[in-house]
Amino acid sequence: MYEILKALDYCHSMGIMHRDVKPHNVIINREHRKLRLIDWGLAEFYHPGQEHNVRVASRYFKGPELLVDYQMYDYSLDMWSLGCMLASVIFRKEPFFHEHDNYDQLVRTAKLDPCFNDILGRHSRKRWECFVHSENQHLVSPEALDFLDKLLRYDHQSWLTTREAVEHPYFYTVVKDQTRMGSSIIKKKIIIACIPFFLFLFF
Repeated sequence: MYEILKALDYCHSMGIMHRDVKPHNVIINREHRKLRLIDWGLAEFYHPGQEHNVRVASRYFKGPELLVDYQMYDYSLDMWSLGCMLASVIFRKEPFFHEHDNYDQLVRTAKLDPCFNDILGRHSRKRWECFVHSENQHLVSPEALDFLDKLLRYDHQSWLTTREAVEHPYFYTVVKDQTRMGSSIIKKKIIIACIPFFLFLFF
C-alpha cells in the first residue's frame, strides 16, 4: 500500500490524476520486490477550476463526488480509491463497498462519516470497529483505523494528500524499515508503467 501511495505521490506531483486506482491495476513482482501502477487509460491532467468527466473509476472505487456527478474534483479522487483498497485489505472484504447502485453506495459512504449523524435518521453511523472480526483483527490497529478515517470521508476536501498520507503513523514501521535499507521517504524511484504517450508531450 505504501508503494502505491508513493506512485500516486509521484504522478500527482506531475499534475496527473490516475482516476482508476483499484487492485486490478496494481501488479507486483514478488521476486524482485517491484510494484507497478498500471492502466493509465483514464488518466488526465488536473486543471484547477476545470470540470472533469465523472464517468471514470471502477464502480466500487468511485468517490462520493463521482456518485453525485460533481465535476470539479481533483487529485483526492485517487485517495478515495486507495482508501477503498486499504479497507478491503484490513477488513478482508473485497470489495469494501459492494452496493446495488450509486444511491446505496452514497448512503454507505455517509454512514462512515460522523458529521452526518444528525441527518441520516434510520441510517445510523457505522463505526470502523463494527467491521472487525476474528479473521481480520490481527490487521487492525488504532493507526490503521485513523488512517482509514482520514481517507474515507464524504467531503473530498478533507481527505489526506499523498504527501500527508506517507507521513501518517500507519506507515512508521514501513518507513523505518526502508530507511534502514538505505531508502528515503521522498525517494522517487517509482516504477510507473503504461502511461499513455500523450501525457509526456507537455513535459
